[in-house]
Amino acid sequence: MTVKLSLATLKDAAAQAAIPAYTRESLTPGILHFGVGNFHRAHQAIYLHELFNQGKNLDFAIIGAGVLPSDAKMKEKLAAQDYLTTVVEQDVAKSAATVTGPMVDFIAAPEFGAIIAKLADPATRIVSLTITEGGYFIDPATGKFDPKHPAIMADASHPDQPKTVFGLIIAGLKRRRAAGHPPFTVMCCDNIPGNGEVTEATVTGLAKLSDPDFAHWIHENVAFPNAMVDRITPATGEREVAITRDTYGIEDQWPVFCEEFKQWVLEDKFPLGRPAFEEVGVTFVPDVAPYELMKLRILNGGHAAIAYPASLMDIHFVHEAMENPLIRAFLAKLTHEEIIPVVPPVPNTSLQDYATLIEARFSNPKIGDTIPRLAQDGSNRQPKFILPSTADRLAKGLDVKGLALVSALWCRYFEGTSDSGKAIVFNDASAERLQKTALASRNDPLVFLGLDDIFGAVGQNPLFRQRFTEALTSLRTHGTAETLQRYLDGALGK
Repeated sequence: MTVKLSLATLKDAAAQAAIPAYTRESLTPGILHFGVGNFHRAHQAIYLHELFNQGKNLDFAIIGAGVLPSDAKMKEKLAAQDYLTTVVEQDVAKSAATVTGPMVDFIAAPEFGAIIAKLADPATRIVSLTITEGGYFIDPATGKFDPKHPAIMADASHPDQPKTVFGLIIAGLKRRRAAGHPPFTVMCCDNIPGNGEVTEATVTGLAKLSDPDFAHWIHENVAFPNAMVDRITPATGEREVAITRDTYGIEDQWPVFCEEFKQWVLEDKFPLGRPAFEEVGVTFVPDVAPYELMKLRILNGGHAAIAYPASLMDIHFVHEAMENPLIRAFLAKLTHEEIIPVVPPVPNTSLQDYATLIEARFSNPKIGDTIPRLAQDGSNRQPKFILPSTADRLAKGLDVKGLALVSALWCRYFEGTSDSGKAIVFNDASAERLQKTALASRNDPLVFLGLDDIFGAVGQNPLFRQRFTEALTSLRTHGTAETLQRYLDGALGK
């Protein structure tokens, strides 16, 4: 027997899954969250769920918010099941399903006025975001806010009718100030170095275009804590829906599958108060940067490193890539020889042990994480996860054979076919430009490094240009598998 997930059927779902110990009636909203995707529901929402189960901080329930067409689809599916979500934790040795319920409402475009009203509500004390690394209107070439982006220019021209997350935040803050209510905290939960600072730069940068005085007020009065977040959470497809139904007897239109491991390191900057996250495993530190760099360069950089050789070798699942001895050895050599040496020390943490943990997490066969998910949005991820390590090594006069190979693999991937000739389906806002440039690089490999908005000064470094050319030439001459072997044998670049 299967149970169609809703508040009315929770007791029936308890036969196969853990259910909330709290009632919906006991919750009142205190957080507005932009970007109700899988990661948010497997991470921030889980920490809140665990607190609510203890009877604590019940006035910090979540109201979802979204500005994209996909958010309206998510709202429709979640509203049909009373905003409940089945979270399935998949460890190698065991799996478990939990029905979570910290979300109590969802406001999606085109209801922008309702979003602003909720932002202005004094009960809203935290505004959190998971809108992807590419959602902050940052110019990749400069790493700074891009005031000329069309969406930003539109909000700057019509600040009273915003359509971006940041324009809405500004409108909500203005309304609060006018009513005499203190500002909420803006808490970024995306994988961006200095994510709180980046979020503040985008909010104040947009505000400055129409109201410089208010931009200054935001800088002086609004808290933007930095955070490091971590949990591998693949996309939901028919496989996940079927497992939730067939294994746990729950019909959930959009369940979330994730690994058992989760981590959240956060600055304690919440003037209007916050949930007692430390009681459910969140680490509060004065400086998030070391933890953040460790995660971005070793875990996210590792994901980027295996995504493109696996794609070119027609491998679909991440754990299958880790079962391939060449890809596994490539990741290990790259991580230990080129990435870890330029990762700053992390308090009470062994970087070698962390890398071993990451390797085990990537190898988990139950997660069902896919190579296409890792390969998407490389135009935003390469400059954040791979090229900073490359730049640091070049600045120290160190070689970059492995990191240049990652960039060459990305270029080869954007030629559009795997080594077997299978067509590659791209998922990148810059896909057309990237493919055109990758194809042009067949005549001159350095053409690809002319993408200055991505490679910046790294693309002009003579050693990097040499190593990139050697790697790309090998990929085209010998194929992916043999090129990985040549790198492992020390023969690449000789």
